[in-house]
Amino acid sequence: MLKVQEIRELIKLVDHSSIDEFVYEYEGSKIKMKKNTETSTVTTVQVPQAAPQAVPVVQQAAPAAVTNTAPVQDTKQEEAVSIAAAQADTSNLHKITSPMVGTFYASPTPEADAYVKAGSVVTKDSIVCIVEAMKLFNEIEAEVNGEIVEVLAKNGQLVEYGQPLFLVKPE
Repeated sequence: MLKVQEIRELIKLVDHSSIDEFVYEYEGSKIKMKKNTETSTVTTVQVPQAAPQAVPVVQQAAPAAVTNTAPVQDTKQEEAVSIAAAQADTSNLHKITSPMVGTFYASPTPEADAYVKAGSVVTKDSIVCIVEAMKLFNEIEAEVNGEIVEVLAKNGQLVEYGQPLFLVKPE
């Protein structure tokens, strides 16, 4: 069985790495650590001694930051307030959403200027961006006359179906 100090060192190593989940088994003992954006959990389980050999298992997942729960709760409350304020401000705005899963491109070529930016005036049939899906480049139209208020996606970013790409103030 690992000593408390060794377990603390493992926790520090996992906290500072991009590993989201860590499992360690040795001589019937098992340590499992998971981390996510809210908390870090460490579970130690005594397993009946069936296999005396070491079986370290590491599972790699998406990187996540580990923080104390109190600041996260305060941050979440602040985010909720700012999101509510933003929704109140954007209730009269039209959202241009992605019609498919793909890669967002703001311009027709890497060297060219973006189709639109904040402040650009668009018509229903104005092309605002390209979403690439399966090597097909799909031109996305504004679908509304108005002014681009905000570009919500970054060039080269993966976007989901229905994800807002632009906010437009309709005329």
